[in-house]
Amino acid sequence: MLIDLNPTTPVDTFLEGIRERGWMHFGQCLEPAFLEELNAGIEAAYTTCHRVQEKNGVNVNTDGTVHHLLGQQPVFLEFIQRLELHAYIRAFFDAPYILNSFGGVINLPHKASYVCNIHRDIRTFYNIPMMMNMLVMLDDFTPENGATWFLTGSNQKDERPTDEHFYSQADRAVGKAGDIILFDSLVWHAAGINTTDKVRRALTLTFSRPFMKQQLDYPRLIGYDRNNAGEFSEEVQQIIGFNARVPVNLDEWYQPPAKRFYRPGQG
Repeated sequence: MLIDLNPTTPVDTFLEGIRERGWMHFGQCLEPAFLEELNAGIEAAYTTCHRVQEKNGVNVNTDGTVHHLLGQQPVFLEFIQRLELHAYIRAFFDAPYILNSFGGVINLPHKASYVCNIHRDIRTFYNIPMMMNMLVMLDDFTPENGATWFLTGSNQKDERPTDEHFYSQADRAVGKAGDIILFDSLVWHAAGINTTDKVRRALTLTFSRPFMKQQLDYPRLIGYDRNNAGEFSEEVQQIIGFNARVPVNLDEWYQPPAKRFYRPGQG
């Protein structure tokens, strides 16, 4: 069962729900014109990613998957800057957090990639929040086009569910283009099979505590000079990971607190 929230929902309501259920659904967070830009961006990124996958011989079972969108098209940085849900993510961790990964999925008709396997996105079971996923619907999600399965409440247990239990008890994340789901990375989930003749697109992001290693060095990819020029707000600077970098020499290490690569208070 979906519980629809919006960016004005009290944070306490969100926290109560995600702790109990593991995932929460926010309705209509993105404008149609911006959705068009995001969809154009993910299509372009897919061409780039697929070309590199083929070149390096890692294109098995990866149909429709795209990775590290943030550095590929400007619209994805704009997504981080415009997102209105940061207060909920910050409350989930009750601590500073950073972007751990920024990918996407183009659920192709009648093809299954690795995201269709039952999985969760963090291997170790923790008793404090360590990672949060974000699913951004760029198209309507329906049972027919592979709406994601979520085993509600599975964030509270360490055991992997059997396939039979999962598919008999899991909920489907049906929704409209522009909806966003935030979920605890401990929740067991799986993309559905797209049985229609059209693609179904989504952004898939993860956020983590700053001491966890990012899947890609986003600050270096985007450019330290852009942050030094004051292009980003303090919030966006924190999220991208500029406050949790690893120095590579003594000059970068010996800096006053305001200029350190790994800033105080990161947890």
